Amino acid sequence: MASRFLKFSVLLQKYRTPVLIASCGGVFAANMFYHVFPDMSYRQLYQAWYKGEQVTLSEKLEDVFQQVLKDYGVSSTKSFSAFASFGFHPVGAGVPWLPAGAQIGIPANFNSTVDDPSGITNRTIFINGKTVEWDSDTGAALKDALLFSPEAKKFSIAREVARLQSGGPIISGAVAPVCLGGVWVYSVVLKQVFGIHTGPPLLRGAVNALALGLGAVSYLLISDSVGQWIDYNSDRRVAGLSREYAKGGLEFYDKILSRNKTLRALMGQKGEEMYAPSGNLFPAHLLQMKHTPYTSRREWVLTILKEDKV
Repeated sequence: MASRFLKFSVLLQKYRTPVLIASCGGVFAANMFYHVFPDMSYRQLYQAWYKGEQVTLSEKLEDVFQQVLKDYGVSSTKSFSAFASFGFHPVGAGVPWLPAGAQIGIPANFNSTVDDPSGITNRTIFINGKTVEWDSDTGAALKDALLFSPEAKKFSIAREVARLQSGGPIISGAVAPVCLGGVWVYSVVLKQVFGIHTGPPLLRGAVNALALGLGAVSYLLISDSVGQWIDYNSDRRVAGLSREYAKGGLEFYDKILSRNKTLRALMGQKGEEMYAPSGNLFPAHLLQMKHTPYTSRREWVLTILKEDKV
């Protein structure tokens, strides 16, 4: 067993550069798969269904989507397409300048207005095994949090357009392979520092394990930072389009925070584990990166409004 391990180590050392390139390329390709083929992956995952049939996007929301693309200055509207998705706010994936383009899912509650909330009230939502009563106090609060003005709808769609148009998926997808390459750098540097390039295999294995740990920590920290930078950058770009979009952004984050606070109350112990009292999200587990705080994103948009940058 030990001899096999030594042979593998020697082989890996001999071809370390090709192996490193192939590994980093493979990780990047895996991260980018559903962005390169959003029709076959992302859209299938988020597509809304009703009674066994795909839900189609309403003409009203299609018009809003096309207006957002025009306002954002997307030169080729064919690079973006929209579909009806489940959930309560838009989602998106894809790379606009690739053949498959980018896909943005727009939820059914965006069809609702104050005068006609049917896009929300005709849906059955179960929380802790119980149906949400829309006529109750908490149900009314949740319904209000899911009703967005036209400005808030446009902001939420535009922030997905901004994220994809600025290459957000590529930047996020590059973090893991960069950190994987960093493991090799850590390993080489540590072995040089301790002078154990030709030391005992057990000691070199311990150094490699340490390098792997440093790479994992680097991934967690860098991925967190990159994700938050992309979120703030997308908000800044969209809020800077006009005061209409900035005000829509302020309302959008107010509604999300209100929704999360209501869900925290409705879900009991599980809600307290998922949502902070402020309405921000808690990580699902210790190894998951922190979510970009909605309170911070709201303050970011509010600052743009106060400084009259739009």
